[in-house]
Amino acid sequence: MQAVRLLGGAALLASAGTLGTAASADAVTVTISCGALGQELVLCREGAELWAAESGHEVQIVSTPNSSTERLALYQQILASGAGDIDVFQIDVIWPGTLATHLIDLSAYIPQEEIDQHFPAIVQNNTVDDQLVAMPWFTDAGVLYYRTDLLEQYGQAVPETWEELAAAAAVIQEGERATGNRNFWGFVFQASAYEGLTCNALEWVDAYGGGHVIGDNGRPSINNPQAVAALELAATWIGTIAPPGVLNYTEEESRGVWQGGNAAFMRNWPYAWSLAQSQDSPIRGSVGVAPLPRGEGENAGHTGALGGWQLAVSRYSDHPDVAADLVRFLAGFEEQKRRAIVGSYNPTIVALYEDADVLAANPFFGTLFDTFANAVARPSSVTGERYNEASSAFYNAVHSVLSGDAEASAALAALQTDLNRMSRGGRW
Repeated sequence: MQAVRLLGGAALLASAGTLGTAASADAVTVTISCGALGQELVLCREGAELWAAESGHEVQIVSTPNSSTERLALYQQILASGAGDIDVFQIDVIWPGTLATHLIDLSAYIPQEEIDQHFPAIVQNNTVDDQLVAMPWFTDAGVLYYRTDLLEQYGQAVPETWEELAAAAAVIQEGERATGNRNFWGFVFQASAYEGLTCNALEWVDAYGGGHVIGDNGRPSINNPQAVAALELAATWIGTIAPPGVLNYTEEESRGVWQGGNAAFMRNWPYAWSLAQSQDSPIRGSVGVAPLPRGEGENAGHTGALGGWQLAVSRYSDHPDVAADLVRFLAGFEEQKRRAIVGSYNPTIVALYEDADVLAANPFFGTLFDTFANAVARPSSVTGERYNEASSAFYNAVHSVLSGDAEASAALAALQTDLNRMSRGGRW
């Protein structure tokens, strides 16, 4: 293992080494940052190896924090310095507007017909001031995982509403604890005070028709009875069907509990499917996936937060053409297909949702296509560079409700006041 030192020692990232063998005097080395959530780092390394063998160039893999909040702060520090240490950045779907000034226009390097294969909405999301600052790599939406064996054993149906989930979770939790598993819980999710809680809470609020954290007009409408009801319900889960420690859970803590056989339901992203079905998984063969439950009321509906990651090239790269070629390869049809089959990462290329090999590996890709295609977006476009500030205000307010430090009505009233102040009348 090597280390790449950035910003004169301000950050030290673990590197997965340099891949490829320089085949000619024209060969160069480029560096790509990869996440390490689930199989991300392994799949990134494998894809980079394939590209290195094909191109004759070398690539260095750098892992970055799993927390998207921490990763964005690190990226901003690196890019603000103009450092060329990292050529290709893996960026969240909500970051193109925030980082656009530091990224090259990939449409100058990637043929339009290849760009057009991807979900148009994601391409549009990644286009800032008519420049394609990132290529779609994989998309995400929050989904519900459940134990098929336990639902059958306890006579429970896949829940359609959040209230039904809470009731089923309580029944299964009581039954499993009666058998001697005192560590069993009904439901796990992501409730640490970070970006993942923004996604979870957005799903609860949207499921109840609870308005917008920030609307398209730049103004918040989160302080309403439906949003209050959604958060009040979620707060009742803590310590009853969800462990108190869920207030510190991110994706992997949730998956660890659930995949270890200690929870009936889990909210997570699609990446968890292949891991739960792996040969060494205690719950292999007993895993189901469904849309997240809906709320109650006239405007209630099933919803999942839009997630996913893109690949972007730093404006400060010494080899932007080579870096763009790496992006083109990794975001291409064959590599997205491989990642979908091996790691359950949702393609951004529409045709892959009709690919027999992909659907055989991930049966739920077909049945949940509408969830992935119509997921609810976070308000990153309207807030631009200040999205992180708005999201932080939201997830901290929600966390205060879940932890019992504030009532939902008071927390959302204060949040809306704060967001109105931040937005300067909708002018972010």
